Amino acid sequence: QVQLVESGGGLVQPGGSLRLSCVASGRAFTTGSMAWFRQAPGKEREFVAAMRGASTPYRESVKGRFTISRQNSKNAVYLQMTSLKPEDTGVYYCAAGARVITSTMRDADRYDYWGQGTQVTVSS
Repeated sequence: QVQLVESGGGLVQPGGSLRLSCVASGRAFTTGSMAWFRQAPGKEREFVAAMRGASTPYRESVKGRFTISRQNSKNAVYLQMTSLKPEDTGVYYCAAGARVITSTMRDADRYDYWGQGTQVTVSS
């Protein structure tokens, strides 16, 4: 059984930083894509960032502020978030897909496994 477990969310002031972690168990995703999506209240889930080999697409609004990284030995993916803004508030979900290809990394429907989500709130 595949499980993704996120951690690292919380309440932070505008301009602050957080680091999200996601560890997968049950299978390896070395050759696939691991990604982060988020969902704000009343809005649809949206792509944030993904990593597959050397390919690391980002949502335009987080470029230069967020950094995704992976540690394949731990089957983990991380999201370092800096210069956080109130509009970054939402539930952040980790996703993994062994068959996701580079051209579909931003598409939530391509990911087979999802974590339970971790809340990120940016507020003063």
